[in-house]
Amino acid sequence: MSFLELKDIHKSYYVNKEPFPVLKGISLKFERGEFVSILGESGGGKSTLMNIIGGLDHNYEGDVLLNGKSMHSAKEQAMDAYRRQTIGFIFQSFNLISHLTLLDNVMVSLEMTNMTHHEQVERATSLLKQVGLEDHIHKYPNQISGGQKQRVAIARALASDPDVIIADEPTGALDSQNTKEILELMDGIAESGKLVICVTHSQDVANHGTRIVHMEDGKINEDRELKDPFPIEGKQLSTKTKHLSFRSTLKMSLQHMRYNMKRNLLIVFGGSIGIFSVILMLALGNGVKGYMNNQIMDQINPTTIQVAQKTDKQTADAVEMKPSDRDRLAKVKGVKEAVLGTYVPNGVQVDYNGKTQQIQQFQTWNKTEKESDIKTGSKPGDKEILLTKRNAKKISKDYKSLVGKTVTLSVTAMDDNNQPVAMTQKLKVSGIINSGTDAMSFDTLKSMYAAKGAKLRANFVAVSTKDVQTTKTVQNKIKALKTNGKAAYAITGVGSILDTLNTYISLAFYVLAGIAAISLLVSAIMIIVVLYISVSERTKEIGVLRALGVRRRDVRNLFVSEAFFIGLFSAILGIVLAWIVQLLINHGINGLIHYSIIQMTPGYIIFGLLASIIISLLAALAPSHQAAKLDPIESLAVE
Repeated sequence: MSFLELKDIHKSYYVNKEPFPVLKGISLKFERGEFVSILGESGGGKSTLMNIIGGLDHNYEGDVLLNGKSMHSAKEQAMDAYRRQTIGFIFQSFNLISHLTLLDNVMVSLEMTNMTHHEQVERATSLLKQVGLEDHIHKYPNQISGGQKQRVAIARALASDPDVIIADEPTGALDSQNTKEILELMDGIAESGKLVICVTHSQDVANHGTRIVHMEDGKINEDRELKDPFPIEGKQLSTKTKHLSFRSTLKMSLQHMRYNMKRNLLIVFGGSIGIFSVILMLALGNGVKGYMNNQIMDQINPTTIQVAQKTDKQTADAVEMKPSDRDRLAKVKGVKEAVLGTYVPNGVQVDYNGKTQQIQQFQTWNKTEKESDIKTGSKPGDKEILLTKRNAKKISKDYKSLVGKTVTLSVTAMDDNNQPVAMTQKLKVSGIINSGTDAMSFDTLKSMYAAKGAKLRANFVAVSTKDVQTTKTVQNKIKALKTNGKAAYAITGVGSILDTLNTYISLAFYVLAGIAAISLLVSAIMIIVVLYISVSERTKEIGVLRALGVRRRDVRNLFVSEAFFIGLFSAILGIVLAWIVQLLINHGINGLIHYSIIQMTPGYIIFGLLASIIISLLAALAPSHQAAKLDPIESLAVE
């Protein structure tokens, strides 16, 4: 049984559905240790035959047998492994990867072996030393001569220690001295127990081997042995290989990005603008919301909320909060205290020394008011009233002197027969509050109603929570309480306004962030265009990788990895820019409002990072798919 056998190979190309036969029944047998020259003029089918032997072309009739095993019927995965482990290519045009150093070019094949990284570096260095390039291992292909490039190609072909070396016109682009040196190297390869198949149109090159197979018009018209093959006893077969790891594709992507540093920096900068804009808008919205909440919370107690009946009816019975409602709310987890209270929407005025002031907002004293905001006097007790600084100034220029003075409070209310009742009461001013509402104690107002035969109906419960962090949770729990299957309560007063305000602020800045996100779409389009250009530029590289046994999936991962890094670096740059702008703006405005108006959160940073990466990966889908579909033979033929 021969090591490698071709059985009746036929191959035709089609132009306008018209067949043009190229190979017309090729049958050959090869053994390890042979240096076989396939000789013939251009267009005779030599390169087509080499592509079939090398596993690059599957569209033929007949069969290729390796140690008796058919390769024609093998699946694509098996053919990738065949090229990785059994075949080593040496190309006429060298086909080195331009953005990799000589060492890294040789390392590509070694990345698909079971060697450790240290062993890979040692073997690649040793091979380059073997071909006389030990002083050039860190140079790039454009920094060396044609003869040196071919030596690198030989070192790369030998890297994974394959059984078969296929050389397609290996000396075609070299001068006589380099030709002689390359042929001596190939002699040594055959002597090491490998099968060397050299495609050439040069009789001098063909005479150098152990056997000449002459092809003409797609047929073999001569098969002549020049000398005995080299002995192979005791020589090992090729090294075990594996597919290219994802780690290796990441490394190759970074190497390519570094090689095209200026272009990739521009792409990353363009992508970072979208991430910067979105994060800045979200952070600004967060800061503005926090600032407004802070300003409002400075004027009200953030741990107390007002709860009212949730109803569309405005009758006294419908809106009344009863002791049973107070007790129900007091049982909500997180509630520290629940107190009945009432507010009078209109018909309230205060008289002092002939001056009358209408009170727009009036309620019974409760803990929604901040006692610390009473700068003059104290909270109202029995037969006392608390005035706001605004209303006190309208009554007296020396508003602080009103504390301890007596004023007359007039209230218009409805009795039990739904008839209006005018009530007046002399009250002592207990204090002046800077903000909030004018207030008196619930018991004092209740006694005024009782004196006129009217009943004071509480229309809210002041619910105090254990701490600020608990307030929002308690609000949500209260909103979830139901009576007869319907929501029982609503949050009223400043707490309700604050919720609505926060919703509007968030909505406004989400819209702004959405507008800013349009730049992310532009970034995605830019990445798609750049990756398509990259696929075009690297078409030959893709062909080389496929010839070395790299799978379609690995080629796809190569471009997906590049998109991943573009997205990652864009996000990092965008986040850093947003952070710098945050520092500058906050520093500049802090002296005016004493508050950080831009507030980035870890959540925004994570969102920006993930959004950038996901958009970049989505942008890579089409270009990477196209790269993976490229035919290796056509790719290698691209100039």
